[in-house]
Amino acid sequence: MPSNDVRILAQAAVPTAAVGAVAAVASGVVAGGKGAIGSIVAALVTILFMGIGLLVLQRTAKSLPHLFQAMGLMLYAAQILLLFVFLAAFKNTSLFHPRAFAFTLIATTLVWVGSQTVAHMKSKILYVEPDSARGSKPEKTGPSS
Repeated sequence: MPSNDVRILAQAAVPTAAVGAVAAVASGVVAGGKGAIGSIVAALVTILFMGIGLLVLQRTAKSLPHLFQAMGLMLYAAQILLLFVFLAAFKNTSLFHPRAFAFTLIATTLVWVGSQTVAHMKSKILYVEPDSARGSKPEKTGPSS
């Protein structure tokens, strides 16, 4: 995995984990142990879903660059849909507090998307990879004088 990909992944995952930890403490105070468990599960689900999505998108960008934008939009829609499905599947669970889970899932998803956006804006990614097969002299493309 190239260093830009790792950097973007870390810059999105660390704030998301921090918000998940704060939410776990807050949910533990408000809803008890089940609230803390719900918040921890929600933060892990967000990091897992969004992290896998980022890795898939980076792989697509390298192998099929012409599909990058369409894949990004489709992947984002699929991630949000999967999060809603996960939320609906555990709506009436007794394993953890469902409201703490839902609010933490929403908060961590928003933090992930925001952090990933900021990380992409700050990263210096080349649009065209330099051709290293050519010699060290640049080729003249304009009129000669």
